[in-house]
Amino acid sequence: MGNLLNLRALAMIAVIVGAIALNIKFVPHHDDPDVFQQLFAHVLPAQLMTGGHGDHGADEAHGADEATDAAHGSVEQAAQDHGADGHAADSHTEAGADSHGAGSRVLTAPLPGFLAGFDMTGDADSPALVLTNLQIFQIAAVLLILIGFWGVPNYLRTGHGDVISRFFAGFATWLRDDVVNPAMGRELGGKFLPFFLAIFFFILFMNLMGLLPWSATPTASVFVTGALAMMTLGIMIVGGMIAQGPLTFWKTLIPHVPAPLLIIMIPVELMGLVVKPVALMIRLFATMMGGHLVVLSFLGLIFYMAQSMGTGVGIATTPLWIGFAVFIMIIEAFVALLQAYIFTQLSVLFISGALHPEH
Repeated sequence: MGNLLNLRALAMIAVIVGAIALNIKFVPHHDDPDVFQQLFAHVLPAQLMTGGHGDHGADEAHGADEATDAAHGSVEQAAQDHGADGHAADSHTEAGADSHGAGSRVLTAPLPGFLAGFDMTGDADSPALVLTNLQIFQIAAVLLILIGFWGVPNYLRTGHGDVISRFFAGFATWLRDDVVNPAMGRELGGKFLPFFLAIFFFILFMNLMGLLPWSATPTASVFVTGALAMMTLGIMIVGGMIAQGPLTFWKTLIPHVPAPLLIIMIPVELMGLVVKPVALMIRLFATMMGGHLVVLSFLGLIFYMAQSMGTGVGIATTPLWIGFAVFIMIIEAFVALLQAYIFTQLSVLFISGALHPEH
């Protein structure tokens, strides 16, 4: 059992270290004369590039003048030769050459034809998604869930398991007994429990990994939190229509009011349906982004004080700013768990209300 614990713990550590290593390798180095701009760039999604930190220096990373001019010239010539169809692909090349050196290339993932509407490259013939560092840590979060829950079913059946199994089983039992079942009931809660467990731990792992050095926080992107909120909205609407019936679901949204008031109540209730997941999206995104910005702001003050008041003042005030940053990081570790709980709890309430409006 000890060997199993060690192997699973090492596997989880390897996933985290591997994600950070990929982030370092494929994300170009941020370089900006303004220290705050350079620091805050780390909370934004970054395209994955061949080369990353290792294959180009500061000049190559941000494009020497000659490479920039050559890139613009090639794009203009290609635009004249190939027209609109070649513009996006050449612009894509221009962006890579201009910002990250002539040898860099943005990594993409091809899309099937029926998903061409999600193309991010502008090439209608070869639709693709532009990969970012956020996807690295999203995949890592999924792998951590699979590894962490590997022994949980056996532990719940037999009562025998390692520390990791007991830890995850404890969280799963708590979510079932104190979050899901009280709102949805035992029968319905059992059907939705896997979804809520996945949401909780997916958000939790992304939040926690975002606190590590050289990492990225997917939940600090409104696109990631928006996608999670859309899943909740989709279950609310589709699940509500299945549970109540297509017509009954929409009827129950509108309270019994005099007919003239329906002109006001119908758009208000429809907006209320959408506002719930929007609140989920903004709350998670703003909390994680805000915490990171505060930490980076304190660290940036070290360099700002050194630049504006002298190196001696910067060194003298460094312990103060680091102390504040560490304090915020401790709070963020708690917030990482709290926000995963809040998102899950509110999703439970919203979905339960859509399935059983009488409650």
